[in-house]
Amino acid sequence: MNSRLIAALAASTLAFTLAACGSSSDSTESTAPETSATAAAASCPTTAPESGGEAEWTYEGATGKVAVTGSTDTTAPIIDVTTPFSVTETQVHTLQAGDGPVVADSATVSVCYVGVDGRDGSVFDSSYERGTPADFPLNGVVAGFQKAIAGQTVGSTVAVAMTPADGYPEGNPAAGIEKGDTLVFAIKILSAQG
Repeated sequence: MNSRLIAALAASTLAFTLAACGSSSDSTESTAPETSATAAAASCPTTAPESGGEAEWTYEGATGKVAVTGSTDTTAPIIDVTTPFSVTETQVHTLQAGDGPVVADSATVSVCYVGVDGRDGSVFDSSYERGTPADFPLNGVVAGFQKAIAGQTVGSTVAVAMTPADGYPEGNPAAGIEKGDTLVFAIKILSAQG
């Protein structure tokens, strides 16, 4: 694994566990990842999907375009970006609705996700590549992640195209994210507590 990828993974993992933009949390415990027996047994599929399928969501941005196909039980999702892609308002789309409970604003969730930079279409973080879900409290992540997950049902797969203000307003150089970059995520919600 190259040093840039390791740095990007470490930076994005750190960013997700730090307080979100505008979040006010008094306890350091609220940002510590939690796992449940269900989440611990889960994994994120690492197999690339077959190309040629129809996207579940396409969106024309202020510039560029994005097409997203969610994951299956055996394949990772596809995010295809016509660059540079940008949005002026965060967009959330449910790709596949789950049948679990509704995720509360302050829940701790376990998810599989992939994040793509709209500027150049590069993947900057992926729990699918690692094969392991990420666990975090929603009040400890960037605002765009909160907007995408809170109010959805467990088992859902969602896509979000987030403005820089809802992602990393000043960028995240260690992850290759520049100031002003729109970020696109495909997220599978495995479980939620709280």
